[in-house]
Amino acid sequence: MTDTMTSDSVPQYQTLLWPSVVALRDLGGRATNTELYEAVVELEEFTEAQQSVLHKDGPMTEIEYRMRWAQTYLKGMGLAANPSRGVWELTAEGRTVVEGQIMPLRAEYLRGLRDARRAREVTDLGGIPGETDGGIEEEVAWQDQLLEVLLAMPPDAFERLCVRLLREAGFVRTQVTGRTGDQGIDGVGVYRVSLVSFPVFFQAKRWRNSVGSQQVRDFRGAMVGRGEKGLLITTASFTSEAKAEASRDGAPPVDLVDGPLLCELLAQHEIGVRVTERVVREITLVREDLERM
Repeated sequence: MTDTMTSDSVPQYQTLLWPSVVALRDLGGRATNTELYEAVVELEEFTEAQQSVLHKDGPMTEIEYRMRWAQTYLKGMGLAANPSRGVWELTAEGRTVVEGQIMPLRAEYLRGLRDARRAREVTDLGGIPGETDGGIEEEVAWQDQLLEVLLAMPPDAFERLCVRLLREAGFVRTQVTGRTGDQGIDGVGVYRVSLVSFPVFFQAKRWRNSVGSQQVRDFRGAMVGRGEKGLLITTASFTSEAKAEASRDGAPPVDLVDGPLLCELLAQHEIGVRVTERVVREITLVREDLERM
């Protein structure tokens, strides 16, 4: 990673709008945050150094942060929908829009935001200067807060948290094994699929900086002679090179859990996170029924 690489080297969110539409189309019109992010990174050929630039102090990267803004604006522009947490899909308009329509649609959406803000006489709360949207701020905020708590944990406490998560996810005989001389193996668990079970070694990286391909190779090297399946869990993100290395042909596979996915898993199993579902009523007036009275 290049120390001189800054956020200026990362494209602004508005330049990611069209690539996000193209990527969603390539993915069949529907994708998770992770799938969409990976597709855009590949499409735009972002370098490992660009992928490693942190948003503020991390652990979210600047590309991830700007991608979230792009997704939120596509929703506001009527080109994408967010049917469930972490999932995005193209609307009918998003499936047919052409590149030349993106900026005019964005300008129209921004005018609507500004008109609504003036009507409510509220103060711009920040984010991208002059452009705010509560959805992205709320989504990023809870993950940022959770990741900051995880980063403040002692290393052994974070390892125990990973063990608890694996147990909740169906692993058995899961334990922390990492000690001096462990060569990068922090623990092991047994995962059962139907009648077959196999050991999975894991490494927990409580990092702010992105995890690169070298860390994946080092972890795989530590697994030699111990097992064939590995799980690398981090509070940070993985570069595209790290993801490619994790699934390289001919090498033992390494599954990856990055910061956003870790947050989602902790929320799913309600470990350190309380999830409250809200039901919103939508009421539509049916005049025809009343007129027939």
